[in-house]
Amino acid sequence: MPIARKLILYISMLFICAVAGAQTPTDTLTTDTAAVKRSYVHLLHADVTKYNKKQNPDVWVLMGEVAFRHDSMYMYCDSAYFYNRKNALKAFGNVRMEQGDTLFLFGDYLDYDGDANLARVRGNVRLEDKTSTLETDSLDYNRTLNLGYYFGGGTLFDNETTLDSDWGEYNTLTKEAVFRHNVNLQNPQFIMDSDTLHYNTGTNIAKMVGPTHIVSGANRIYSELGFYNTNNRQATLLNRSVVTNGNRDITADSLFSDEISGVSEAFGNILLSDTVNKNMLLGEYGYFNNASDSLYITDMALAVDYSQGDSLYLHSDTIFLVTHYNNTDSMYRQIRAYNKVRAYRTDIQAVCDSLIFDSRDSCMTMYKDPILWNNGQQLVGEQIKMYMDSSSIDWVHIINQALYAEKMDSTEFNQINGKEMKFFFKNKKLDEMQVINSVNIIYFPLDDDSTLIGMNTTIAGKLVGQMKDGKLHKLKIPTPSSGVFYPMSQIPAKERYLENFVWFDYVRPRGREDLFHWRSKRKGEELKKINRGSVPLPTLDRFKK
Repeated sequence: MPIARKLILYISMLFICAVAGAQTPTDTLTTDTAAVKRSYVHLLHADVTKYNKKQNPDVWVLMGEVAFRHDSMYMYCDSAYFYNRKNALKAFGNVRMEQGDTLFLFGDYLDYDGDANLARVRGNVRLEDKTSTLETDSLDYNRTLNLGYYFGGGTLFDNETTLDSDWGEYNTLTKEAVFRHNVNLQNPQFIMDSDTLHYNTGTNIAKMVGPTHIVSGANRIYSELGFYNTNNRQATLLNRSVVTNGNRDITADSLFSDEISGVSEAFGNILLSDTVNKNMLLGEYGYFNNASDSLYITDMALAVDYSQGDSLYLHSDTIFLVTHYNNTDSMYRQIRAYNKVRAYRTDIQAVCDSLIFDSRDSCMTMYKDPILWNNGQQLVGEQIKMYMDSSSIDWVHIINQALYAEKMDSTEFNQINGKEMKFFFKNKKLDEMQVINSVNIIYFPLDDDSTLIGMNTTIAGKLVGQMKDGKLHKLKIPTPSSGVFYPMSQIPAKERYLENFVWFDYVRPRGREDLFHWRSKRKGEELKKINRGSVPLPTLDRFKK
């Protein structure tokens, strides 16, 4: 460089520094209460400086490796306009801002206001810190607030996560980011779409504050308020969020979901819906293990099967769904209900202590003082097995202390007891019955106008009964029997009822709302106390795996 040119440049730099150091009182910012000391932008270097007092007395034109400093912020560019009195600058070409080793901001153009601590960067903007990179076309960065925000679309890169949105802001100090409009977060393990999302690049936790969808394999989440940890893929969801796995939807007041372990927990007004099998589970607390395909719901637990049009409702303290040999050819499922089981459908009602349904034989077994009603008939025994056909009852097997009762009028009942009974259904009504071993019968035949003629009492070893319109119509006794017929006016009081007869109409569920009102049998009306079968209890190990 010629000596004359170096001299001119040196004199120019001295002049700029002199002007920067000789500010007038008007250059001092004030507030309503006290003066605030002004922090100046300093020119550190430029290869070429130009100043035209007549044409533009407020600006210096700088070119060639231009450098500025404002407090701890350093700014570099190819050329710039420096507004010394305004404490501002405009930078062009290869713009770079650096603050220590924590913040780097790049772009094509910079408009910087030193008094406001505001940088407006345009064109190929890139904001980098130690944890993430933000790319956009237009970015405003407030150094006082450590806040950068864009409004024309931007992308945030964070380790394996890429986040796009139309509008966003990012705090380089707290690592908190807010994104709005068409927010899309992608990770090798999941995709998240949202309307509004808060995200911390330090903790990698996303806060959902608007309609949000998360898809991870077969697992899907919908929430309008909640938290999602992108590191361990755990979600805490509020405000009736929904977790979907396969054909099951879980909705609750609040949910916790761990996608890696496959475990979810639900709290408050739970609704689990299976749209393929057309059934639902409801309750106040639920635990779900997708890995073992097992779950349980408790506290006001209610199962609903609506596959047959006429919905079946079943309530108990706790309802389990257990899958055995998952993902094998021998897989089967069991539904277990424990303590104070009550079930209702318009044609069928039931009460028992506990039950289990096994998919291998489509059998539902009722344990401990079970009672089953079908229209005007009542079935009682130590154990009742119901074999299902597409959610409808195919046939029923009653084992030990079996009792059939059918109400004829306010005081008279057809009654049959025996050691074992089998009932076969047709069109949701009893069609045929078989009674085996130690059969006792009290039967009221009818005349043509349905008037009671009298009462037959019979003892036999076996009985086959035919139903008509859901009522006992014909009795066939294929083994030797004995009995007595009494006209209606001559029936002895002690012969009117079998020894184990009780009409349990007072505990019968009257509707789905009545399922939650448990009514115990009256004292002395329980079955004989003998060693009966009981439903096997599950272990929680299956659910915790």
